[in-house]
Amino acid sequence: MKLEQAILSTKFKSEAHKAVLNILYSAWWLKTTMSKSLKEYSLTHEQYNVLRILKGKYPEQMCVRDIACRMIEKNSNVPRIIGRLEIKKLVKRTSSLLDKRETVISLTTSGIVLLEAATQSVNQLMDGVVDISNTDAKQLNLILEKIREKES
Repeated sequence: MKLEQAILSTKFKSEAHKAVLNILYSAWWLKTTMSKSLKEYSLTHEQYNVLRILKGKYPEQMCVRDIACRMIEKNSNVPRIIGRLEIKKLVKRTSSLLDKRETVISLTTSGIVLLEAATQSVNQLMDGVVDISNTDAKQLNLILEKIREKES
């Protein structure tokens, strides 16, 4: 769908401004679509992100601070997200062996099983809704990274 149709507007300050709005709208649309898929697994987008981060380090444990640094949404309340995942028995929270003041998080077997099922569903969904060639995807990645060059 064209941006103009989605937001019912045809007036943009410039093509660059239109591109920014297009990125914002597309990000919202993808997140909403993905959230619907994750709902089947009783996961939020942020909880799924934490589980994926932990899976990337599995079987190692990670401290909350390191998880927070890797989050897509940097303003996420990681301790609260971990608390919800712990209630669902998808992660385990323990004290670090090196520093008793530090809390470390690890995936449980249930967390791994749920993550694998959710990831399969998300991958299938994304393959269905994001229909672009590898060449176009590579070009898009380069453009998005160029936009974020001044990221601090």
